[in-house]
Amino acid sequence: MTRADPSAVVRLAPGDLLRLGLVGLRTRPGRAALSALGIAIGIATMVLVTAIPASSEQALFDQLTRLGTNVLQVTPAPTTPPVKLRPESVAMAGRIGPVSVASAVANTNTTVSRTDLDEGYSGLTVLAAKTNLPDAINARVGSGRFLSAANERFPTVVLGSIAAARLGFPRVDPARPQQVYVGRTWFTVVGVLEPTPLSPDIDRSVLVGWDAARTELHFDGSPTVIYVKAAESQVEAVREVLPATVSPELPGLVSVSLPSDALLAKRTTAATLSTLFLGLAGVALLVGGIGVANTMVISVLERRREIGLRRALGASRGQIRAQFLTEAVALSVLGGLAGVALGVVATFAYTTAQGWPTIVPATAVIAALAGAVVIGVVAGGYPSIRAARLTPTAALAS
Repeated sequence: MTRADPSAVVRLAPGDLLRLGLVGLRTRPGRAALSALGIAIGIATMVLVTAIPASSEQALFDQLTRLGTNVLQVTPAPTTPPVKLRPESVAMAGRIGPVSVASAVANTNTTVSRTDLDEGYSGLTVLAAKTNLPDAINARVGSGRFLSAANERFPTVVLGSIAAARLGFPRVDPARPQQVYVGRTWFTVVGVLEPTPLSPDIDRSVLVGWDAARTELHFDGSPTVIYVKAAESQVEAVREVLPATVSPELPGLVSVSLPSDALLAKRTTAATLSTLFLGLAGVALLVGGIGVANTMVISVLERRREIGLRRALGASRGQIRAQFLTEAVALSVLGGLAGVALGVVATFAYTTAQGWPTIVPATAVIAALAGAVVIGVVAGGYPSIRAARLTPTAALAS
């Protein structure tokens, strides 16, 4: 049987090292709580300055999307004689890969009035409309319903917001059918649209079904404006191929609107907000790290006798260094967990009050916890080295 070398250094298992590192936290819970609170505030700030802008950005993006950042308008070029788009051009535009919705309206060159004794209201346009027009221009029905496959063949109309106000039908009353006189036919009002910022011309329009316009108003089926909604990242590419798609014979006589200025604003806003709040998060982490470092330096000064006693009993410099480094990391991680929870709760409360979607990026949570570990290592580095350099006699003498 061999005898153990008394000079051999006893190695600490990870579990033992963790328990040893938590001694300082358990013996000084008040100070540990305050220190953890400091790092928690820093981490919570990081989550907040990442999640709240992300939520605000998403709300802004949703609003800009409703303004038509991914919608293009195709119209015939102004020529003499005027050029007409082919009746099948809407379906042809819808077959482009990134296109999700293709719809259209057409000017029927017909008047509309409140009664058959009026000459018609100037400034209001009677348009034949496809049933999927609201999807293409992000329009919403404020009252009643839009044209559908069930009623587009019959003399029914949907009024734009301004047209409804001028004709005196702000809302649809199911109990009292309301009618307008279009051309030489009475049409029943079935819906009223909310204002459409993307297509203000629709606000001043009286929309009739595509088939009803053919039978009642002698419409020839040629669209005046084609609305195309495409994947936002592919808007420019779709714009390049649209003229040749809807008018293969004369693509030069077709005009396609430029991508909405809202699209450029949306992309610029994303880049600006990301850069700004990344800097704010870095400042918050720096403040939290300074707090942990300050706490660990004070802890080393107050525990010099403990360090000297452990050194006298055989603890190596590496073990002393690992003990205080573990304590700093544990303090930062506890603060980081509390900070993430606090940040998520605060984000949810704020975004709910603002009516925004709550967005907490997973990368922000992971970065916050990883940042807490890094802060603990950096902040505990100098104090742990300082503790390890103390000799047993100098530590005990203090």
